Amino acid sequence: MTDHASQRVLIEASPEECFQTVIDVESYPDWIDDIKEAKIVAFDDDGRAGDAIFRSAAMGRSSTYTLRYSYGSNPLRVAWRLLEGDIMRRMDGEYEFSEVEGQPGVSQVHYHLEVDLLVRLPSFVKRRVEAKIVHSAVEDLKSRIESASRSSEGSEAQPPLMT
Repeated sequence: MTDHASQRVLIEASPEECFQTVIDVESYPDWIDDIKEAKIVAFDDDGRAGDAIFRSAAMGRSSTYTLRYSYGSNPLRVAWRLLEGDIMRRMDGEYEFSEVEGQPGVSQVHYHLEVDLLVRLPSFVKRRVEAKIVHSAVEDLKSRIESASRSSEGSEAQPPLMT
């Protein structure tokens, strides 16, 4: 049985900034705790991630899986599907970023994920795993983007040093 989760969150950054953060697949280990390694093995015609191999911590063990990324007609949407994995039968997901009307510099992020594991787990364990994945995908993304924005704003606000 396929489990799915969706969440929306507002991020204080442009949709383009959010999109660029998400398509920088090889930086995922820097801001998603459970992702230990991310390597792009194929690129699309625009130089973005096509296929990527991940090694992650999952349910007390290491898991490896390969995702294929696609970019639709909406330039601020990225989707993926599982090509192969050692503990999953299916993992399809997407991020979509849009401007929030009347709030310049704020984006609405919609995250959706569908997962079908090869192993059966009790419902409470599945819910706990789902909550952790969604948290990393949405809240850790928000923290990454907003902290990067604050850092760049802070560096611009510093007066030049006089020598």
